[in-house]
Amino acid sequence: MNTTALDVKSKVSEDEWKLRVDLAACYRLVAHYGWDDLIFTHISARLPGPDHQFLINPYGMTFDEITASNLVKIDLDGRKVMDSPFEINPAGFTIHSAIHAARDDAKCVLHTHSINGVAVSASRQGVLPLSQQSTFVLASLGYHDYEGVALNADEKPRLVRDLGDKTFFMLRNHGLLTVGSSIADAFLAMYLFESACTIQLRAQAAATELITIEPKVLDGAMMMAQMVLRGGGGGFAWPGLLRKLDRIDPSFRT
Repeated sequence: MNTTALDVKSKVSEDEWKLRVDLAACYRLVAHYGWDDLIFTHISARLPGPDHQFLINPYGMTFDEITASNLVKIDLDGRKVMDSPFEINPAGFTIHSAIHAARDDAKCVLHTHSINGVAVSASRQGVLPLSQQSTFVLASLGYHDYEGVALNADEKPRLVRDLGDKTFFMLRNHGLLTVGSSIADAFLAMYLFESACTIQLRAQAAATELITIEPKVLDGAMMMAQMVLRGGGGGFAWPGLLRKLDRIDPSFRT
């Protein structure tokens, strides 16, 4: 472990360090699966406690460079609450601070500008009931109309209103967003979201008649999701994903 990592680890609680490792892992996984957009999207994790402090990526680093120690700790006003040589993306702060302030259950907020996600977000129909993955998404999906790069604090109430209590959130003409009670849950939700969008685009590209899932099946999707995922479901997949990262490059832990 390098000197910087040791210095950060010595200043934070054991729980915070574990959260930092998991969040760094999430950034690496997003890069691994090709959902990143150079340095321009964000994943945040709320820290335990009443102060609504959260961790977010250092602006200017690619997702495969994120480590537990270089994550930036900020408050709901965007102020750094721990010394860091790194700045944050102001658009990331606007979106993530709004959701963390409004949703106590949103311990992690994951936002992407993936090619497939943005393509579907530009479709008026949005997510279509074409796959098993889409049934989970449609069971808890909200939409928000594009208002430009998210720099205006006036947009926050509309973001919060449109998200409501949903897990999946499509930012039209912009990208995808998921929330979770843990980093693992938010990641698994995004995996399903991205899969649903990719399958939809490939099915539409085939230029054949599409078979849509019947409404009665969709009506039971929430119950099926709860049975299969047992809550958020990420906890089942997360240990294996961490093992995958350790085989590829374990430096996210530093």
